[in-house]
Amino acid sequence: MLALVFVSDMESEMETHVVLLSSPGLGHLTPVLELAKRLATLSNSKVTIFVVPSLSAAESLVIQSFMSLNLCRIILLPPPDISHLVHADAAVVTRIAVIMREIKPAFSSAVSALSVPPTLFIVDLFGYESMDFADQFKIPKFVYIPSHAGFLALTSYLPVLDEVVKGEYVDEKDALFIPGCRPLQLEDVVDPMLCRSDQQYLEYLNMGIKIPMADGILLNTWEELEPATLAALRDDKLWGGISKAPIYPVGPTVTTPNRPIDSNKSEMFLWLDKQPSESVLYISFGSGGILTKEQMRELALGLQLSQQRFIWVVRTPVVAKSCDGSFFTVGNDCNDERLASYLPEGFLDWSNNMGLIISDWAPQVEILRHQSVGGFLSHCGWNSTLESITHGVPLIAWPLYAEQRMNATLLVEELKIAVRSKTLPSKEIVGREEIKLMVKRLMVDEEGHTMRARVKQLKLSGEKAWNHNGSSFKALAQLMR
Repeated sequence: MLALVFVSDMESEMETHVVLLSSPGLGHLTPVLELAKRLATLSNSKVTIFVVPSLSAAESLVIQSFMSLNLCRIILLPPPDISHLVHADAAVVTRIAVIMREIKPAFSSAVSALSVPPTLFIVDLFGYESMDFADQFKIPKFVYIPSHAGFLALTSYLPVLDEVVKGEYVDEKDALFIPGCRPLQLEDVVDPMLCRSDQQYLEYLNMGIKIPMADGILLNTWEELEPATLAALRDDKLWGGISKAPIYPVGPTVTTPNRPIDSNKSEMFLWLDKQPSESVLYISFGSGGILTKEQMRELALGLQLSQQRFIWVVRTPVVAKSCDGSFFTVGNDCNDERLASYLPEGFLDWSNNMGLIISDWAPQVEILRHQSVGGFLSHCGWNSTLESITHGVPLIAWPLYAEQRMNATLLVEELKIAVRSKTLPSKEIVGREEIKLMVKRLMVDEEGHTMRARVKQLKLSGEKAWNHNGSSFKALAQLMR
């Protein structure tokens, strides 16, 4: 099966040709596309993006929207059949790792067929096994980690932890030590570390071994957001024996809408226009997150008790243990007819005056930048986290899977721009009364006003990072030398 190629109108010869490889899933594709935008516009580079598409309708829309900018070339690699290699209920990390391993022959052929050879090679965190292709062209190879410095520290240090810790990480008595960083609380370990006999742990461990071998590591953060962790990672006394790869913080790299908000006057935006400034709580669990039916009911009743305005992106509830059931299919379930059966009786009637229910997927960035939105109940995926920060919106942290528990702790304890429940939503049902209190803390109480002021400072910090002499601008310029 041949790869599908989309070519922009810009095919003029450029000195630098950057090749990027993205793993499947909207949460992985989006930051790669946004990085490509930065490379194409700020460094005037020719950029080719190789994408392994999923079955997501939302992902297809994102790709088509990106191509309308005529900045880069996108090549869609044929998705490999992995049904004989993994179980149908295998973890998302396992499935992506196997897909990226199986895609290597098609990717190698496609890169070799490029009319203009690449001069620089960037893979995302799941594309590490394809880094060796850069050696064939004798060009630098980089890994793009679309997450924060703390996640890179854990990933890079995992091979050491694998030797030191003998049993399950969650059974340890004390928090996990990571050089120069805050100790990782056991309840915050990433999903692949929850069970060392699961294949996803071995895949994540391999990632931790291979990523430090790159010629450099790009991060979707900026110097001013995580100064202490970045300083620790660059300290040879702490990390010299683990990783010597230079680190390039090139964030915040987030989705930028292609059209002004006033041009999209759907019912939702017309409703938002009528609401008071910073009065609406936006609720979404990202491209993959799904709640149980019981948790959906408690969330609905908690919103009703809080008496606060809201926009809630609702999905068909999950029946299994997995919280990431829509990772590969986001945008495929836009069916309003079934919503009433998942929500408490009378909730939709009540919400007619207080909020909106959106089925499956919504234009998140356009919503977050609307002046009426004053809070975000989020799964704490890093893309969503940065989108919230860059639009000055504080959060209710509701981590579900992957590294989201780490992200939530960063938001609550270090950045101090979020509140969270006493129990982990991925383990226990969060009750309506606690939900009511969290919503009011963020949207009404003085605590929420303080967080709102704090996140607006971080927003300005992120904007300065991309000014001409800003830290991220200079990091990208250094990378392209």
